Order: sequence, then structure tokens, then C-alpha cells
Amino acid sequence: MSDHNVKMTLDCSGLMCPMPVVKTKMAMKKIEIGEILEMISTDPGSMPDMDAWARQTGHELVESNDEGESIYRFFIKKTH
Repeated sequence: MSDHNVKMTLDCSGLMCPMPVVKTKMAMKKIEIGEILEMISTDPGSMPDMDAWARQTGHELVESNDEGESIYRFFIKKTH
């Protein structure tokens, strides 16, 4: 696991598309610009979904990891 200064962790385990993206969008409203949200998902579709969502919204996808055993971890920095 990467060492990021995480402000909030969002566990979306067990949720399928589009819920990890929807919950990430809601969680981003709760943190300040420059802070990092860690999102954990078990949906393999979240890898391309989170990349596309970050590009569309302008937030920075600092890191995304496929940790094996259907666990995907994302670190998203709020930019605006």
C-alpha cells in the first residue's frame, strides 16, 4: 500500500458500477482542495471507471492499484 496523506477512506467493497463512482463523487464534497480520498473497491470495472471519472472531473488520480483478490485501491486528490 502506498504512503499517501489520506484525509478520508471510502470502502466501496461489494458495490457494483456505478456505485463506487457515485459514492466517490459524494465523498469528494466532504474533503478540502488538496486533500486525498482513498477509495477501496471490489468491482473490476472501477479501474477504468475511476480513471475516466478523474479525467472528466479534473480531479487528480494520484495512484490506482490492483491489489489482487479483487481488491482495487485508488488515491484521488481534490483539485477544485
